[in-house]
Amino acid sequence: MMDIEKAKTCCFTGHRPEKLPDNGNENSVVIKALKSRLFLETKNAVAQGYKYFITGMQRGVDLWAGECVLDLMGENDIHLIAAIPYKDFGKNYQAQDKWLFGRITDSADKIVYISEKYTKDCYKQRNLYMIENSSMLIAVVDDYNSGSGQTIGLAKKNGLIIKNILIHGNENDQCTFV
Repeated sequence: MMDIEKAKTCCFTGHRPEKLPDNGNENSVVIKALKSRLFLETKNAVAQGYKYFITGMQRGVDLWAGECVLDLMGENDIHLIAAIPYKDFGKNYQAQDKWLFGRITDSADKIVYISEKYTKDCYKQRNLYMIENSSMLIAVVDDYNSGSGQTIGLAKKNGLIIKNILIHGNENDQCTFV
């Protein structure tokens, strides 16, 4: 079993597609830009010496982050950990999400199942696992009342470095990244 070093571990959090601009449509210019920023932040973490990356495997940002790590693995000595809330999680994913979930679980260096079956707090426990085993969090969040917002709060409380790719819309429904 692979051991991870907290000081060299980064985790991810972010919204599901329906909470993102253009409903997370991956053909949208805004989502392509968001995914590019996510890739750049992940690549920067690798350049800063991070070797272990934990994704929570939720649709949207989590899966995209896992894909970023997979894309960087060929040229870098880095490792991907899939933190899955419960054993049957992801079985109802459709199309691209199902394919990407399978690609990540097939390629991950480690899979951690938080619970054997769904429980009311398995997502919070998954987030706690990620935060307790990381020193950096890369986030895509603009709603701090969400589960991802709560994960950022937990990361702050635990002293993690936080890189948040904020999404701001304006009156023309255009988005800028901060």
